[in-house]
Amino acid sequence: MSSGTHSERPAGRIRNTLRKFLDNAASGGLVLMAVAALAILIANSPLGPAYFSLLKIHIGPLSLLHWINDALMALFFLMVGLEIKREMLDGQLSSWPRRILPGVAAAAGMAVPALIYLAFNSGHPETARGWAIPAATDIAFALGVLSLLGPRVPVSLKIFLAALAILDDLGAVIVIAIFYTSDLSVPYLIGASIVFGILMLLNRGRINSLSLYLLLGALLWLLVFCSGVHATIAGVLLALTIPIKLTPGTPEAAPATSPLHRLEQALHVPVAFIVVPIFGFANAGVSFAGATLETFTEPLTMGVAMGLVLGKLIGVFGAILLMVRLRLADLPAGASWMQTFGVALLCGIGFTMSLFIGMLAFDDPLLQSEVKFGILAGSLVAGFAGFLVLRFSHRERIEQQPATRSH
Repeated sequence: MSSGTHSERPAGRIRNTLRKFLDNAASGGLVLMAVAALAILIANSPLGPAYFSLLKIHIGPLSLLHWINDALMALFFLMVGLEIKREMLDGQLSSWPRRILPGVAAAAGMAVPALIYLAFNSGHPETARGWAIPAATDIAFALGVLSLLGPRVPVSLKIFLAALAILDDLGAVIVIAIFYTSDLSVPYLIGASIVFGILMLLNRGRINSLSLYLLLGALLWLLVFCSGVHATIAGVLLALTIPIKLTPGTPEAAPATSPLHRLEQALHVPVAFIVVPIFGFANAGVSFAGATLETFTEPLTMGVAMGLVLGKLIGVFGAILLMVRLRLADLPAGASWMQTFGVALLCGIGFTMSLFIGMLAFDDPLLQSEVKFGILAGSLVAGFAGFLVLRFSHRERIEQQPATRSH
């Protein structure tokens, strides 16, 4: 009997460890790092030709890569939309005082990288279309780096980074919908608008059937796909209609039973550990065969890399500095300026959304490779620099605390 007990304990510990890993918001970033590295290794190994050929295989009307980027990623955008709505109505962004600092930092953190990108590509109209590539922050990657630092980073900074990244995602969704849309089909747009209107009516009518919303959401995806607007936008539109309030008579002590909370919880693990890693594996693979120093100094590559490293840093940290100096906002509680500087550097990790926009911006495989080079180089530099700054700024914060108190 004792042997049975001993055999069950390790299994129980493994299950608990796995559950904690899956529930940790930063774990998805760690998995994404590993998958991206694996894709690069495979793309530059003897398996490279098979890897690229597999992505081009057609399944029905679309290639495997298009199914991943247009259909599977709709679940990612649905998750993004749910997070944005929840945070805006019932979370860290539920009031204007909470929104102002991450909101201004997110806006500046999108504008400055775009300007830097355009400066590098000013004489190259064929690549100017990629201006939004360095404007996005990958929250999973950034939180994954923060998780490696443990308690060295104040919780307030982690919350600030998550809020900024959510607003950054909102900006990226708007940019994709407006600037990366192909020829529009009016009949399909009308059909999508009708379905979206029905979903809004269901929301107003306090209809809480998730299966009904998801069924209509699938129809919405098809109509948006055929309309010329990128199909993943259907995921965000569907998220906006999912009720976050409970129907009358439901106990107020159980807010997590609302349809939005239930759907968000159901999507967390598959999106973080299946959808996004598959996307990363399919899109991060880039072959370095034939790559030279000139490849990394191309205007497109440099624009993306410098936009992520310098643009995000200048935009985010500059906005925070300005807001605090003007006394319009305060630094996150318990954080030093150096730690805030480190988090601003981490905002330059622009993997998932940057890759997604890059694939929308360019069809030319050569330009897509340059985009990937820029994203990988910029994200690595920003992530490593941010990690080092945060790693060694903790002592500075502790040493300065007594002086601050006496002052």
